[in-house]
Amino acid sequence: MMFNEKAMSNVIKKFFIASMVMWIAPVAVLYGFNNHLFPGTSQLSSSSKTLLSGFLAVISVNLVIVLYIIMAMKEPTNREHQPDHAFLAQAKASINQLAIVTTSDNAQTSKKTE
Repeated sequence: MMFNEKAMSNVIKKFFIASMVMWIAPVAVLYGFNNHLFPGTSQLSSSSKTLLSGFLAVISVNLVIVLYIIMAMKEPTNREHQPDHAFLAQAKASINQLAIVTTSDNAQTSKKTE
């Protein structure tokens, strides 16, 4: 089954960007709080600054995840899913083999009970 290579490269690009933002956003939040880049952070106590920066860092990661899920749900789904014919052939052969083994086991069991 062939996939559209351009669509796959777009998916990989979106995943890479989301992964990078997922790493950069919380680090930027923590850096901003520790270096007083956000207004009002210099007036907070050390423990309040730690709690608030950690909370906002976690929120930033969750926002990135939500945005990535929204982007994934907006992906076009215009292709019709086709089953893999090689897999179907192997599955049917496996089922037939199991049916033959089960039938021969049942025949042997019935002969033993007679």
